[in-house]
Amino acid sequence: MSDKATDIANLLAPTVVSLGLELLGVEYLPAPGGATLRLYIDVPLAEQPERIINVDDCERVSREVSAQLDVEDPISGNYTLEVSSPGVDRPLFNLEQFARHQGESAKVTLKLPQDNRRRLQGRIEATDEAAGTITFIVDKTEVVVSADNIDKARIMPDWVALGLAPSKPTGPAPKRPKPNTNSSSNEPAAKKPRAE
Repeated sequence: MSDKATDIANLLAPTVVSLGLELLGVEYLPAPGGATLRLYIDVPLAEQPERIINVDDCERVSREVSAQLDVEDPISGNYTLEVSSPGVDRPLFNLEQFARHQGESAKVTLKLPQDNRRRLQGRIEATDEAAGTITFIVDKTEVVVSADNIDKARIMPDWVALGLAPSKPTGPAPKRPKPNTNSSSNEPAAKKPRAE
């Protein structure tokens, strides 16, 4: 998260918690016509998977947070407030969230290049809170990234496991019949009519 997004998250987290929910993180996207402030909320871990975020939860958070933002006024200028559930491709904002999803695949964009790359995609192998790092397995290689160098990160859902994509075939591809190349047919070739 950007410094502005972190400040806003710290400001709004107690309000979201008071509604019995968790503020996963905030995206602050400034733009010439007006910024977008996107909040990602979820139910507390202890209540999952029995309870999920619904539209009513998003509306309640939007009302309360909007009132707080009007009073505190941390954003100068126009902005649009969006409150969202994390979805299946949930964003990850901190070490604790990476630790919760250890073993899953993530797509990560770095602030500064590391090993000549700003984007990586791999399995979350481990987190080290003391060092502030996350270890990924990328192309069968261990890559250790500082949490401070992560610009954006999202879980990459296993669409097959979710039943939303066909499974990959495990055996060899079926053999296709060969086209008949035998031209020794007893039938005469069709003649084209001639134009006269």
